[in-house]
Amino acid sequence: MYSVFSRFMTILLVLTLAACDTTQTTNTTNRTKGKNHSKSATTQYRNGQRLYPQSQDSAPRGPVPTHFEKVKPKYEPYSRYGNPDSYAVAGQTYRIMRSTKGFKQKGQASWYGTKFHSQRTSSGEKYNMYAMTAAHKTLPLPSYVKVKNLKNGREAIVKINDRGPFHSNRIIDLSYAAANKLGIFPNGTAPVEIEALNVGVGGKPHVAQYYVQAGAFGTKQLAQNLQVKLKKMTRVKVQVESYKQRYIVKVGPFVDKPSTNKLKTQLAQQGVRGAFTMVQ
Repeated sequence: MYSVFSRFMTILLVLTLAACDTTQTTNTTNRTKGKNHSKSATTQYRNGQRLYPQSQDSAPRGPVPTHFEKVKPKYEPYSRYGNPDSYAVAGQTYRIMRSTKGFKQKGQASWYGTKFHSQRTSSGEKYNMYAMTAAHKTLPLPSYVKVKNLKNGREAIVKINDRGPFHSNRIIDLSYAAANKLGIFPNGTAPVEIEALNVGVGGKPHVAQYYVQAGAFGTKQLAQNLQVKLKKMTRVKVQVESYKQRYIVKVGPFVDKPSTNKLKTQLAQQGVRGAFTMVQ
């Protein structure tokens, strides 16, 4: 959806490609909804500095939709965006779940609309307010959940492709379409229950593993140079992946997070900075 947004007490942390030849960027997003309407304000941050002023979110003009797409959960690799092992917002640390098995949660749902339409989500996809999607603080991206409005009994399946909301006890931020299908629009919030759906391989839950993204380069040769260097530092698999006109150096999987921290420390000592741990 977006490369970053924020409002009030809500911050979305988006990890961009860490790099040896580029600067790692931290994106945060805040959202807050009003009682009877949806309001959001967006602020983009880079290296802790605010780049854009806040502005208001709203529902689109025109008739309220009455027909909605049917989401069919399917297995998808976890995104390299939006899946750091953990991130902090307003002094609170959130740890990304490695598996959605057995996950259920009750709380308040909110929604967001025009301000973020066509902007990049935390998973790297573009936000489409007419699609059945949502944001969650800790579920791995992407995930699929069934949402039930506890006021009217309506249910919908949505794809989790973004981070948030971080306001009060709100547990999920729904797209404009999902809010309509569940009968939450035009109100700002509603009590819901969400249940994660299993979309693993062969009936087994998808369990994320720890990796270190050591660098992102504009040329394959630079990535391979770092790959050679890393192979002398660790016995863990080091690979170069092509991703959106970049060459990513990724190390893993690791058995636990401390093992990734050890490698990052070694990299820093060798002058390689900007590496980060992710679950994938």
